[in-house]
Amino acid sequence: MKPTTKIMKLTNITILLSFAVALALIPCGCVTDPGAGLGSNNAAQADAAATAALQNLYASRPAAKALGSKAKAILIFPDVVKAGFLWGGELGNGVLRQNGKTVGYYNITAASYGLQAGLQSFGYALFLMNDSAMAYLNNTGGWQVGVGPSIVVMDEGMARSISTTTLLQNDIYAFVFDQSGLMAGAGLQGSKITRVGP
Repeated sequence: MKPTTKIMKLTNITILLSFAVALALIPCGCVTDPGAGLGSNNAAQADAAATAALQNLYASRPAAKALGSKAKAILIFPDVVKAGFLWGGELGNGVLRQNGKTVGYYNITAASYGLQAGLQSFGYALFLMNDSAMAYLNNTGGWQVGVGPSIVVMDEGMARSISTTTLLQNDIYAFVFDQSGLMAGAGLQGSKITRVGP
């Protein structure tokens, strides 16, 4: 096979796989159009999924429960899907809870390019600890994570060392949970969070 034929074949495979990833992400059920509101059925499903995810997180990570009792609000993304082959994408819907009640619906999206291949799913819970974090979420048309409030992603070591005196030192604490799949990394950096419903 000539070198140019090999390059063309590789290019076609890359295009087909990228297209397949895009098609897989669009109809995944947990994702809505950023400009559209949630219907009552989707809202009920999102609420139920968020409740179950938060209960499971609290049961497995005591630090999350401690943060939950002090947080101004909790933004829960129970099922985020990330896929890629050179081009990558990340999509998911979330629920904002204040005092145990849902006060808004959000989605999270991200796009990337580079050495990556695979598919995975996971959840995020973002604990907004103060009024400035709440104001930033409420007053931006789309929050680009990494710009704005300070955010700390809690790994196992950090979660064990957290205490009531350190709880309010940062604007937002994030937990990643229920990871499954064959793609490395579930970072928040570069993700965009947008409100999609009241």
